[in-house]
Amino acid sequence: MIFIVVKWKVRTQFAEQWLDLVSEFTEATRGEPGNLFFDWSRSVEDPTQYVLVEAFADDDAGRDHVQSDHFKKATAELAKYVAEKPAIINVTIPDAGGWSEMGEITPQ
Repeated sequence: MIFIVVKWKVRTQFAEQWLDLVSEFTEATRGEPGNLFFDWSRSVEDPTQYVLVEAFADDDAGRDHVQSDHFKKATAELAKYVAEKPAIINVTIPDAGGWSEMGEITPQ
């Protein structure tokens, strides 16, 4: 599995619109056969920072993603909305079958 986390620093004037601005890209990526998840979160400390957590089944799925028309369109269009180059962590990890339960916390 390819596991990716990207921090996006959005220009202040676009921070409230960000999820709308990336909605077409988000939906297209979630529709890819090899996409496992593609989830946005907003920082509670910095309202101009969004974090994208995404995963793809394997190298082929990752390659298909970056070669897709929607990826190329998004990388070209989203540059005008960001305040700085996004920071990324991209690693390949063994597929453990998806999310595991955290052992340290059990609901009471």
